[in-house]
Amino acid sequence: MRHITSVKSPIQALITIAALVWAGAALAQDPCADWVPQPKPQNASRDIVGTDLDRIQERGFLEIAVYEDYPPYSWKDKGQPRGLDVDIGRLIAEDIGVEARFRFVPAGENLETDLRNNLWKGPIIGGRVSNVMMRVPYDSAFKCRVEQVVFTGQYASEAVAIAYREDAYTEDPPVPAYFRFDTVAVENDSIADFYLSAFPGGQLAGNIRRYPTMEAAMAALNTGEVKAAMGPLAQLEWGAGEGVAVHRPPLPGFGKGDWTLGIGVHFAYRPLSYWADDAVRYALEDGRIAAIFDQYGLTHLPPVR
Repeated sequence: MRHITSVKSPIQALITIAALVWAGAALAQDPCADWVPQPKPQNASRDIVGTDLDRIQERGFLEIAVYEDYPPYSWKDKGQPRGLDVDIGRLIAEDIGVEARFRFVPAGENLETDLRNNLWKGPIIGGRVSNVMMRVPYDSAFKCRVEQVVFTGQYASEAVAIAYREDAYTEDPPVPAYFRFDTVAVENDSIADFYLSAFPGGQLAGNIRRYPTMEAAMAALNTGEVKAAMGPLAQLEWGAGEGVAVHRPPLPGFGKGDWTLGIGVHFAYRPLSYWADDAVRYALEDGRIAAIFDQYGLTHLPPVR
């Protein structure tokens, strides 16, 4: 389980990407122009890291890393893998013609740690790398800094939104300025937490209620403990109970209010990355990925590809 003070890697990745966006206006034409390649890290042993496409097809399964205990994206329901990322991972494996096998992995300190542990090197103690990792935020500047990974297969976008009690806001849905007077729930140390905490003059500090997970934050909203909650759209929609609505208002001063999600593959296995990207593209074009979101009662935001 994630500790209450830990930063979930997808959120930490967004914070990193937001910083790059704010600092990168001059790099619009070449996002890698300011990057000086670093000495390439070495693997921990002489073992082959990852597995090529021929070997995957020969053995009959694709190993896919997904975040543990992270609904609606990936979790275990009575021991069975469930979630958006699980179902999209199955589409990729099906297109390759193999079985999908899932490794539920904990979130590290940041995205670089997760990519190192799960795709190109492996954790320091125990564990192993996977063929594919789901829910990898894509950013053209960030990808320059992690040369060991191919960022591909963009399958959706995510966005920060606000969920609110309809009986508390009978006229207009709330915007961040409303939280000068009203309570709002966030996941501790999340992008929404940082944004609201830094709102001009610290005006909202007294009304922010922090919870260990977004599930707990939404539970507080559903019971009326708070009037609103702020976080990723899919998590808000997933956790919304009766009398709770979700909307995406303007977020002044928010450097990165939405982002693209894709997959990661070890850089040495590009044929696998090409095949996986094609599988995702076909599933976007024929509506299968949108249908997966619909099955969970969620909005599919098309990715930037």
